[in-house]
Amino acid sequence: MGGKSDHDIILAAENLTKEFRGFVAVDGVNLSVRRGQIHALIGPNGAGKTTCFNLLTKFLQPTRGKITYAGKDITNLLSADIARLGLVRSFQISAVFPHLTALENVRIALQRKRGDSFDFWRSQKILSRFDNEALALLEEVGLAEFAHHEATELSYGRKRALEIATTLALNPDMLLLDEPMAGMAQADVERITALIKRISANRTILMVEHNLSVVATLSDTITVLARGKVLAEGDYATVSQDPRVVEAYIGAGHG
Repeated sequence: MGGKSDHDIILAAENLTKEFRGFVAVDGVNLSVRRGQIHALIGPNGAGKTTCFNLLTKFLQPTRGKITYAGKDITNLLSADIARLGLVRSFQISAVFPHLTALENVRIALQRKRGDSFDFWRSQKILSRFDNEALALLEEVGLAEFAHHEATELSYGRKRALEIATTLALNPDMLLLDEPMAGMAQADVERITALIKRISANRTILMVEHNLSVVATLSDTITVLARGKVLAEGDYATVSQDPRVVEAYIGAGHG
């Protein structure tokens, strides 16, 4: 990735800590995500990765610590504020309108990006000005042939692809993926893995993911959490051979 100046860091956490009534779920985490990389946050069950992800995406407020995005302190901002800055989260549970078509779902996301209200009753001519852009996004995620299918008709994996398309409609510089492979059949896992690789070409991605083969395939950098702290960090070859990481996963049963 070239040099390692501060300009390479798009998202950073310093001493990130979250306590719940005396229980420390995230304990002094330091994290730096480099621009243009796919960075995975992994760990055994109960490691604190979901809490950490919720702090970084501002769905939770930290007890202590600092979060910066593109050099700006976002510690006290709301999730909607950081989305406007280009840091957008895609949800673990597919967040699309089930009885609208794939095209209509992406069109609504494009309206949101433009600051338009969700005026479903507006004239077709006004709404259709988003069609070409929406179709291009569906093409990007491999759903062009499903443009006029209702979301409810799509397979689970294709619903996730549609959700990614609606997220891309917000034109994020950085995409935060919450367990993108959760609940998927292997064929869908392979399709979404390829999709994430494709859309990462000009974006930074941070993801929480349990599927370690996906993590190995996609990730440039992996941060391993255990008991709320950073246990190890590096590429897959490095962290997978770290005795502390092996012990953490074995001790927890499975990731």
